[in-house]
Amino acid sequence: MQRPELNSQRTGFIAGIILPLISFFLFYLFRYGEIPLVEFIKYVYFRQVLSPVLSLNILPNLIIFYLFIRKDYLRSARGVLLATFLFAGVVLLIKVL
Repeated sequence: MQRPELNSQRTGFIAGIILPLISFFLFYLFRYGEIPLVEFIKYVYFRQVLSPVLSLNILPNLIIFYLFIRKDYLRSARGVLLATFLFAGVVLLIKVL
C-alpha cells in the first residue's frame, strides 16, 4: 500500500477546509449543543454574527500552516493558505450581502 504524499497542495487545501469546519462544529457542540444544528445556523445568520463566527473558526488554520512550514512542507502550506483565502472570500461575501 502506498503512503499518501503529505507535501502536496491538495493535502494542505483539504486540511485547510476541514479544520475550520471541525472548529465550527466543536464551537456549536460546546456552546449551543442543546439546540439543533440547523437552528444554530439560522440563529447566527439572523443575528448577523455568522461572519465573525466563521472568521474565528479560520484561526486553527494558522496552527496547521505553521506546522507545515516548520516541517518544510511548503506545498501543503500553500494549500492551507489557498483554503484560508477561500474562507476569507466567503466571509467577505456574507458581510457585503
